[in-house]
Order: sequence, then C-alpha cells, then structure tokens
Amino acid sequence: MPTISLDFQFKSPINKVWDALTHSETLAKWVMENNFRPIVGYKCQFHNKKIGLTVESEVLVVDKPNKLSYTWIGGPIDTIVTWTLRQEDEITHLHLEHTGFKEENHEFNGAKYGWTNMVESLKDVVENERG
Repeated sequence: MPTISLDFQFKSPINKVWDALTHSETLAKWVMENNFRPIVGYKCQFHNKKIGLTVESEVLVVDKPNKLSYTWIGGPIDTIVTWTLRQEDEITHLHLEHTGFKEENHEFNGAKYGWTNMVESLKDVVENERG
C-alpha cells in the first residue's frame, strides 16, 4: 500500500508546533474548519466548504508533544494520519505519515499535494505568528 511520508522543519519550539496540530482554531488556519480535540476516541470533522468536502476523524493517539494520530475518512478514502515531532536545538522536526491508500491514484496524489501546501501555511502560523 502506498504511504505519504513527508518531513518538515520549523524554527519554532515543539510545543508551538504541537499546539498548531491540536488546537481547533489554529488548525482551521492551515487545514480546514473543524471541531478537533486532542482526546483519544474523540470523533470530529474537518470541513472544506469551497469543495464540499467533509472529513470524518477519530483521534487514535495523543502523546504530547511527540505524536498525534487520527483517522482521515472523506470521499473515497479511509486512511490514517500520524504526526511525529521532535526538537533539536531551535528546530522542530515534523514527520507526516498518511497511510491506508489502496493505490497511488488521484486521491493519493491529491492528499500528498494538499498536505504539502497546507504545511506551508502551518509554517507561516508557527514561525510568523505570535503566541
């Protein structure tokens, strides 16, 4: 099964990156509107009204500030997103693994493109905003 595996680095403390992954208002700035809460078993939704997409999610792992995992089910995909964080000096390393794709098709490539673009917005949130 194909897996999206992407690595990013931020000049920002690990806790600020963690907060951007787990706080609903901050997630909305770089992913989509949502009602996310970092509680194992919590079920939530992400909404992109522009394209009429609703993603159903259930939180699977919360290991603050090191690992976060949740289901990502929307349209034809039933997948799992896992974020792994580690800090070295002034840099936070963020690894994304998005698993469960049946093949490298339109959905796989769309998700890979989407995450790459969304993480650029995340970079702006964690490196340029105060807080």
